[in-house]
Amino acid sequence: MRTAVFASALAAAIVLTPAAAAAETAKDPFPVDSNGLGGLSAESVNYGHQRNQDMDVWWTADGTKRPGVFLIHGGWWSGGDKRYMTEIARTYADMGYTVFNLNYRLSGQEAWPAQRGDAFSAIAVARKHAERWSFDPAKFVVVGFSAGGHIAAAVGTYGNGVPGLKGVVGLSPVISPLRAFSDGAKTTDVNKRRLRVAAMRLAGGCEPKGKCSRVWASMEVPWHASAKDAPMLMLHSEDEFVPPVQSQLLKTMLGQVGVDVTVVTQPGAQHSAPLFREPGVAERVQQWITDRIG
Repeated sequence: MRTAVFASALAAAIVLTPAAAAAETAKDPFPVDSNGLGGLSAESVNYGHQRNQDMDVWWTADGTKRPGVFLIHGGWWSGGDKRYMTEIARTYADMGYTVFNLNYRLSGQEAWPAQRGDAFSAIAVARKHAERWSFDPAKFVVVGFSAGGHIAAAVGTYGNGVPGLKGVVGLSPVISPLRAFSDGAKTTDVNKRRLRVAAMRLAGGCEPKGKCSRVWASMEVPWHASAKDAPMLMLHSEDEFVPPVQSQLLKTMLGQVGVDVTVVTQPGAQHSAPLFREPGVAERVQQWITDRIG
């Protein structure tokens, strides 16, 4: 019988940048999980001191280093929870990956770039405790849904490559908050208008001009393309409120520096997790991940 051991600990420092995350040196506080040896184990841990700075970790405790899958939920940057990703997390854990299912500070708590910083903090903690979680930090992917797809893609284009990151997958990712802001101003589509407001809230409550121009520039994933960024797989429905043209822009910008981006469109208007459940989509994502980390 598979076991799931849920613990709560990790006195990790609050970190907002990849450099600070990498410097985290807290002593390992975890108890030994003897019941999980040889089977699938899981626990919830904190990677920071603030609300929502936590993640669920699923791993096979057999002493073998395994590639990692980091999952980032959606919810307009202002809502959602990792618990909605539990079924997907379990699926990837059953496939043999070590899975990190993240919460992150929502836009009502902290403005951008706190969300990207939280993703890097979680990665840093995963690296530090790689042996405990049978994790190979040299091989991992980040998979994000909707607003989580924006965070995942922003991780993928941060700096000039992230060590160990072999790919980014986005399901209905908001690649360009600026495009979403513009689209939401000239439409009667309720979701596009809502996304415009959500992007403003992520930026700290102001429009992309004046004192807020810098944070909006930081939020624009395509503007940060570099030659050593990870390859990406972006999936959209043809008629959803986050249109495929957003990912096409990313494909163009990353293509100019030699990074491969595959943009897949599906018929219909399904968004995020419902898109993932469309026939063949989950299998395509799984194969793409397998091709990059085994």
